Amino acid sequence: MEAQGIGFWLTKRAFLDGAGEAVVDGRRRVTYRELNDRVNRLAGVLQSLGLKPGDRCALLAYNCLEYVEVIFATAKMGLLLVPLNWRLSPAELAFNLSDSGSETLIFDPGFAEVVLNLVGQTSVRRLLVLGAEEQIGAPAYDQVLTGSSGTEPEPAAPVGLDTPHIIMYTAGTTGRPKGAVLTQGASFWNALNLEMDLHFTARDRDLLVLPMFHIGGIGLFTLPLLQAGGTVVIQRTFEPAETLRLLQEEQITLFFGVPAVFLFLIQHPDFRAQAFEQTRLVMSGGAPLPISLVKQYQQAGIVLQQGFGMSEAAPSIATLRREKALEKAGSIGRALFYLEARVVDEDLKEVATDAVGELVIRGPNLMQGYWNRPEATAEALAGGWFHTGDLARMDEEGDLTIVERKKDMFISGGENVYPAEVENVLFELAPVSEAAVVGLPDEKWGEVGRAVVVLKEGQTVSEAEILDHLRGRLARYKIPKSVVFVDRLPRNAAGKVLKTELRERLKP
Repeated sequence: MEAQGIGFWLTKRAFLDGAGEAVVDGRRRVTYRELNDRVNRLAGVLQSLGLKPGDRCALLAYNCLEYVEVIFATAKMGLLLVPLNWRLSPAELAFNLSDSGSETLIFDPGFAEVVLNLVGQTSVRRLLVLGAEEQIGAPAYDQVLTGSSGTEPEPAAPVGLDTPHIIMYTAGTTGRPKGAVLTQGASFWNALNLEMDLHFTARDRDLLVLPMFHIGGIGLFTLPLLQAGGTVVIQRTFEPAETLRLLQEEQITLFFGVPAVFLFLIQHPDFRAQAFEQTRLVMSGGAPLPISLVKQYQQAGIVLQQGFGMSEAAPSIATLRREKALEKAGSIGRALFYLEARVVDEDLKEVATDAVGELVIRGPNLMQGYWNRPEATAEALAGGWFHTGDLARMDEEGDLTIVERKKDMFISGGENVYPAEVENVLFELAPVSEAAVVGLPDEKWGEVGRAVVVLKEGQTVSEAEILDHLRGRLARYKIPKSVVFVDRLPRNAAGKVLKTELRERLKP
């Protein structure tokens, strides 16, 4: 059988090792043969609904077996999957649905009320609800799968590694989210890079705690391990006590999380190093990893490694070698095998060793571009390199260290926060004359936002009123943790707010 994109992985795995355990989701344990059958049935359902290659199918759900099935069914059919962040406000979800032109939405029954409100204001016209019961007129996932055939689907157009597969939305610096279009090849090369670097095998067992609406939940290490024939153990949402239990009881060998995950785990009263006895790889990414946290895990006998990635790279870019995890704590390590990384000046010329410049990358795991954003795509890929927007330095061994972000974006609990988006909502308040949001270091979340506000003369508004205004309009992780009132904001001659100076003033 000819390979047809990453959906072929399951077809081949079902043939090579059909009885091998593919996914564990609570009490459900699914073999590769069973998973491929369910994926084929779902592909048949999507085809019967009239979806054809290139159509967008959105998914609003917690981590679950069905999430994996939708990923592979859309791959086999040549559809574009649009994972939706359930932490977003209804207005933000509506934008992502409309911007992508998604006409089909698969959702968890817990989001039925939200979905009902979204249908009338977006392009969505076909619904499918997870579970065994219909909701708000949407057919039940389990029922339609039962009535579908498990034969391999035949898409209306050829599907290969060049076929676009995932539109991963990432907030824009102007406050308008951008959808990074990842081909099936991007996921293939991400898997190959990680398998070469981290040596995945069919004996590995991964515990998935990152949300699958995030590229980390898909690419670290769900898809790579399923290609390798291993087992993915799914946790619906992160809960420290449950994570510690699963690590031990499921004999987990691979575990990836953001720094906040590792902080919550080690501070939990149930924390015990024995939970990690079978775990050969413990890796953090998605936000700056505090050196103190690396040392805490080292003292518990656990090597906590650092990795680095971006949505636009599906997501893996670099990893720090295990033997250097403590010695070079703070570094993100070297670029992966099928990826080039350079630290350059504004003319794309490499800077000297240990000098600071912008990190640029290129490789087959990079996005095609931003969905319907030709100008943003051209800017990001100028000169044939993807411009990460991160300032970095490279040492004589080729290890990279992120110095700070070139743009104003900061990362809170593994989620990107773009100040412009928050500032736009702050400006909706009539008493607000000027507003700026900056990210400041935080022990728990890596970074948190602080809003700096200048009020109009004679006007008043309290911190509580400002924060209340933001709730419901923005996802919770985007809402600043505090508000500071000042007489004026520091600006340069062109009138731009000097956020570097602002951050320095606000540092504790």
